[in-house]
Amino acid sequence: MTGPSLSLSKKLTHLKRVIETTTTTEQCKSLLEHCAKTKSLRTTKGVHAHTITLGLLQSHVLSLLTAAYALCGHTSYARKVFDELPERTLLSYRSMIRMYTQKGFPNIALKLFGKMLRSDKHKPDRHTFPYVIRACSDLFLLQQGVAIHGLTVISGYMWDTFVGNSLLSMYMSCGDKEGARRVFDAMQARTVVTWNTMISGYCKNDSPKEALMIYRRMEDAGVDADCATVLSLLPVCGCLKDFEMGREVHSLIEQVGFWDSLSVRNAVVDMYVKCGRMNEARLVFEKMIDRDVVTWTTMIHGFISDSDIKSALWFSKRMQLEGVKPNAATLASLLAACASLPHLRLGKCLHGWAIRQDLQADVSVETGLIDMYAKCNCFRLGYQVFAKTSKKRTVPWNAILSGCLHNELAREAIELFKFMLSEAVKPNDATLKSVLPAFAIEADFRQALSIHSYLVRSGFVTRTEVATGLVDIYSKCGNLDNGHKIFNGIPKKERDIILWSTLIAGYGMHGHGETSLSLFNEMVQSGVKPNEVTFTSVLHACGHAGLVDDGLCLFNFMLRNHSGSLRTDHYTCMVDLLGRAGRLEEAYELIKTMTFEPSHAIWGALLGACVIHENVELGELAARWLFKLGPENTGNYILLGKIYSAVGRWKDAENVRLLMNEVGLVKTPAQSVIG
Repeated sequence: MTGPSLSLSKKLTHLKRVIETTTTTEQCKSLLEHCAKTKSLRTTKGVHAHTITLGLLQSHVLSLLTAAYALCGHTSYARKVFDELPERTLLSYRSMIRMYTQKGFPNIALKLFGKMLRSDKHKPDRHTFPYVIRACSDLFLLQQGVAIHGLTVISGYMWDTFVGNSLLSMYMSCGDKEGARRVFDAMQARTVVTWNTMISGYCKNDSPKEALMIYRRMEDAGVDADCATVLSLLPVCGCLKDFEMGREVHSLIEQVGFWDSLSVRNAVVDMYVKCGRMNEARLVFEKMIDRDVVTWTTMIHGFISDSDIKSALWFSKRMQLEGVKPNAATLASLLAACASLPHLRLGKCLHGWAIRQDLQADVSVETGLIDMYAKCNCFRLGYQVFAKTSKKRTVPWNAILSGCLHNELAREAIELFKFMLSEAVKPNDATLKSVLPAFAIEADFRQALSIHSYLVRSGFVTRTEVATGLVDIYSKCGNLDNGHKIFNGIPKKERDIILWSTLIAGYGMHGHGETSLSLFNEMVQSGVKPNEVTFTSVLHACGHAGLVDDGLCLFNFMLRNHSGSLRTDHYTCMVDLLGRAGRLEEAYELIKTMTFEPSHAIWGALLGACVIHENVELGELAARWLFKLGPENTGNYILLGKIYSAVGRWKDAENVRLLMNEVGLVKTPAQSVIG
């Protein structure tokens, strides 16, 4: 028998003798207090048995028994004794609330707290409030948390550091950064836990800059960082991609001596990976004596993010050679690598490995497999994986819908979306991002009205991204009025460049060039900066509406103010615009001013215009460039032959046909020769 156990046995024996010779319960209380401190369930049960035998189950003893069982974590015994209490004490309530909160039953803890308040016999103290506040935090009950905050102020415990730290954590967990900041600013004494709670809270609430500011204030206050500080701070550096700050924290870790912690070393590697510094991450990795699956997975994911698939795969092999078993996160990262390559054979090998390791039911693995098969153009196998899922989680649905879109299966995506709704699975933003383009591709007005109705009922329609998708759907259906109404329903401050561009493109697509131009001008005046897609849409609209001067004016505006946004598409639109108007020489002069090599599309636009206006000289020049850039394209030969035929140069037209035969080209059946 070990020392402590022997000591407790002696105490029990001594207690029995004392109890047998006296009628006092003081020794019993002392031993129960010891049981509570040591959290010894066996000893607590022994004392419980002796008290029953000797008839010492008085109210105070029962209260101590409740606390002892609660601290031992035995919920059923603690609850049984608690329910038998003739009069419940503050100690018994506090112990039960603490136990239920720590055991993951915050709702029961809050119910007990409510009973305690309603009894009007006991007031919560500095040891009770933190666990009640934590219960609110676990359940994300902000309003209840605010009410309990008020109670701490009334009770005079607001200034207790332990209570204050609990309030900080609760507000941050519920996403109320302002509430947390008010508590923080009001605190008279702050410990390192206080500062750590604020740093990690800001990081978790997507406010890394504020987290960094709090850390700087912590330094100025002379508070020394601990292990929890650096574990909260390193993700902040990674999120901000602040390499210099990350290196500063790394130096602090080595100076203070936190390097012995594997979780800290993993966090350093992760920070360098998120900062895009794979060389630094690898240096830290190679210096590590012991590594776990998290270390390896972080490196593999980093290589994949850095588009270094070869290194990612090599590391996965090296990991297994060193005896580290990959987990679901590792497998999900490797499947993402296969999807990006795409590499179907390796993806199938990983699928087999997942089955052997019994990881195929993990949601991240399921999603990775569905996505991998879709990106490898093997949708059928991806659907087989999806068919085996529980059908109750949103993420696999999003993956299969995205897979449909990747494989140009718009109708199937819409049917799957309807099936998803019938299964009572709630869509999220990612779901709509995957499925709305399918409705646009189908361009079915009845379907458009149906999805619009659903989005209104579900409340999604107020989101700018969703509204953009609807505008695109109605535009593709040719119903510009409905699209414009949705656009007008979005507050001006929330209209981003994508929404504007979608509406402008919709009008341009249907030949309403003047409206597209008017919307473009309105957008610029509202302070939204156009991007290359917007410019392409407006120039395309001008071309289809024959607005040559307006198109030239816009292009010159781009040259003056947005020259960095100029792309091949913009020059193609301008050559097409000038060419359609018969201003072929201007189109050719524009091509000569280009700062980068003209593409096949630009010369093709010029050749097409030459066919329309029967310009042999420029047509020949454009054709020579096209033959050089794409000698296998039969359409270019046919267009040149058509120019020769139009001006009566039959011999040259015949020579073009013979040239096609010489290079082994045959006109593709049903290929149009219309410029």
